Amino acid sequence: MKETKLPVMNCSFTGTDPSSLMAETGQLRKIITKRGTLEILIPLCCTTEPVRYKQFHKALKGISSKTLASRLKELEKGGILDRRAYSEVPPRVEYRLTVKGQELVESVIYLLQWMKKWSR
Repeated sequence: MKETKLPVMNCSFTGTDPSSLMAETGQLRKIITKRGTLEILIPLCCTTEPVRYKQFHKALKGISSKTLASRLKELEKGGILDRRAYSEVPPRVEYRLTVKGQELVESVIYLLQWMKKWSR
């Protein structure tokens, strides 16, 4: 079967192959479409204060503790969240966005603004 190439459009990704950009959407989807991910990230962009696990758990209704812990670990491993654990009783763990995470959330906010603008 002959591979069909997409026509190259005039876009700001000059010099980038559209096929490679499309392939990268899979990686992006893995990050932001898992249940609870956006619900974790968006509140973090609205504060300069760290957010504790307990605060997430209270605010994110309908997301199990297991899912929340899993998402937080994935986001930390991906360099999107910074996790700081304190040797205290009871244990205290805080999360902040990294620079990488801040850029991701800003991009998501732009998409949300675009959706709001054009969904009228």
